[in-house]
Amino acid sequence: MKIAMLSTGEEVLHGDIVDTNAAWLSSVFYQHGFGLAKRSTVGDKLSSLIEELLMLSFNNDVVIVNGGLGPTTDDMSAAAAAKAAECKLVLFKQWLEQLEAIYARRGIPMPDSNLKQAMLPETAVILDNPIGTACGFKMLINDALFYFTPGVPSEFKLMAETQILPDLKKHNPEVESAACSRFYTFGLSESGISDKLDQMKLPQGYELGYRSYLPFIEVKLFGPSNQVEQRTKLMQIIHKHLEGNTVSIDAPMVEHIGQLLVDKSLTLSVSEKSSTGYLTYWLNGNENVERQFGHGWVLSGNNQTVTDDGDPLAAAFALAGATREKCGTDLALVTGKIEDGVFSVALSTSTGEWGALYQLSRKYPRDDQVKVISAAALDLLRRYLERKPMFGHYVFLQKMKEMHIPSSVL
Repeated sequence: MKIAMLSTGEEVLHGDIVDTNAAWLSSVFYQHGFGLAKRSTVGDKLSSLIEELLMLSFNNDVVIVNGGLGPTTDDMSAAAAAKAAECKLVLFKQWLEQLEAIYARRGIPMPDSNLKQAMLPETAVILDNPIGTACGFKMLINDALFYFTPGVPSEFKLMAETQILPDLKKHNPEVESAACSRFYTFGLSESGISDKLDQMKLPQGYELGYRSYLPFIEVKLFGPSNQVEQRTKLMQIIHKHLEGNTVSIDAPMVEHIGQLLVDKSLTLSVSEKSSTGYLTYWLNGNENVERQFGHGWVLSGNNQTVTDDGDPLAAAFALAGATREKCGTDLALVTGKIEDGVFSVALSTSTGEWGALYQLSRKYPRDDQVKVISAAALDLLRRYLERKPMFGHYVFLQKMKEMHIPSSVL
């Protein structure tokens, strides 16, 4: 079965808004065994809409159309569908009555423009929208089954989950759900990962995928969701190849760290120079970390609270110890100043302190630089929480120095 999604609207086409609906649908449909074969976008022009609907109908079995069901003149999905199917737009009294009831509950008269939302292709079957004024509908265009949905994310998701997916499953009971296991890696190149994993002979129905986004490369294992034992064995093989640089599995790195902090009942404070506040922002995006978080201090590169006297790693150690003491937390994580691409990270704990001096392998844009530095600091914390070797090897960071200070020396 070939399934496509068409997103409509000038604001989507021109990038004024990010098409989160398409990303969400792709993920959810794949998990249920209905992976998309194509995604496309078209603006609010009737001729363009009709042309795209026809092209999709010739090349796909199922098409999900998102957007263009509102009451304004630029909402043209219903009109385009009628033209493509060579049928008339007619008034669906069932939906008109529902619209009138919605406005009656609000205590205001229904605007005349909303009547347009009850005008649908005569061959359409209504898909209910219990939380909005735009009903969805399904119909055939040529031999392809089309589902038309509203663009508002909450309405679209509810319709997809409660009506479209059940309808697809009802008519395609042989389709098996799929699963995707994710390995989040830091410090490897995509080609390096590929060299390690491409020699794997995967069973039928399984495949590997890669997603590269700074500072991580995500390795994805796709396959049937009902083969738990087979999947577990494959994940063990992948993990063996990538273990030194795998920062989390099936959950983003910060989510994983947050769960570790909660499980171990450890509190954390942070002081930042080279990461300029990004590390604190990143950590506090997770509820578990937020519960265990003490204070986050952001210091300018010229701040002389702790002087380095020519030894930036020693300064990072001193700042980590001072941060943990002043904040009264179990752990303190620090990013030291950066100079000529060289930066330091340090972790202070009750059992000792660890730190390293790294040089960036290339010049990054500022936004990317703080992500790499923050991830290097977080990996030091993760390794401590997981009781793993404290210092990793990263292809884009040259380790200039590493140091461990036992608690007996502090």
